[in-house]
Amino acid sequence: MKILSGLRVVEISGIGPGPFCAMHLADLGADVISVGRATPAARGTASGNVLNRGKRSVFADLKSAADRDAVLQLIDHADVLIEGMRPGVMEKLALGPDVCTLRNPRLVYGRMTGWGQTGPLAQVAGHDNNYLSVSGALWHASPAGQRPVTPFTVVGDIGGGALYLAVGLLAGVLRARATGKGAVVDAAILDGSAHMLNLLLSVRHSGMVNDERGKSIHDSSPFYETYVCADGQHITVGSIEPQFYALLLANLGLQSDPDFQSAQWDKPRWPQLRARLAAIFLSRTREQWRQQMEGTDVCFGAVLNPAQAALHPHNRERGVYLEPEGVLQTAPAPRFDGECYTPGAMAENGQHSAAVLGEISAGRAAGVWRKVG
Repeated sequence: MKILSGLRVVEISGIGPGPFCAMHLADLGADVISVGRATPAARGTASGNVLNRGKRSVFADLKSAADRDAVLQLIDHADVLIEGMRPGVMEKLALGPDVCTLRNPRLVYGRMTGWGQTGPLAQVAGHDNNYLSVSGALWHASPAGQRPVTPFTVVGDIGGGALYLAVGLLAGVLRARATGKGAVVDAAILDGSAHMLNLLLSVRHSGMVNDERGKSIHDSSPFYETYVCADGQHITVGSIEPQFYALLLANLGLQSDPDFQSAQWDKPRWPQLRARLAAIFLSRTREQWRQQMEGTDVCFGAVLNPAQAALHPHNRERGVYLEPEGVLQTAPAPRFDGECYTPGAMAENGQHSAAVLGEISAGRAAGVWRKVG
């Protein structure tokens, strides 16, 4: 039995962080019913849609009284609802928090947006990179003199969005089970990505992080850097602590070099030292450096694309990557009691419509599911 077995989730299907959050809950054992529109595109199979894994998928037209009735029946018996519409859209569909929580006071109603439910930008369209730029999270995403590049979906949609929504939902479920009162969770990518800056902000006054790009430890130091190798591939080193820095120098034959021995925190000399290290790392291939330094306390990593990462011995031993149905994907996380859960199959859009509607009809007949009105 998985850790969230018994948790019932209704997802009003959307794009990005909401579906990811629902998939994450399904990975951990929740019964997730994803409600989508039966558009011509959606009626095709959803082969390869990793975000559909472990869910039951049904079609419903939320503007239809009969279909809305069916969705409300599902919500009546759910612990969690996830929606990612613009603020006010669910209210116009008569599926807003006031309606749903009146019927099901224990419901945790999760609202996933970019800008949040309130504020001057709440009704404005946006994407991952827009939210990160305004929250401050994009500022340090490149070396000085280069354009900040958004880590596609990872920091915004997933880190600042889906995972903050998941935390909010589970916190709400804990309260609902203790008190009988649910919650309305306003999860905004803007808020979450800003909140993630608190670790950075905690060292901002130490001098390790500076508001001027190119003046911080992560974008100017020689010992916390990404370097290009002889084959055009890249490696990372993060030898911040003195013992790790000493080990880096020993691996590069620089342990007796006075420039490196005394200059780790001499910022004016960082450009010169970084250039020397760049020349050294350019002398060998990524694999040669990996063979020498991976597994040591240098704090080293080869920069791998997802297909390469799937073949890395550490990832293979832990089963981090999977390829069910021929689709590369990653395993559920985190692990509980040492167990890595197996993900559910990827549902085709609308695949479970008949079965779920049948459950509702059977429940009504048995007096378990009440008729709306």
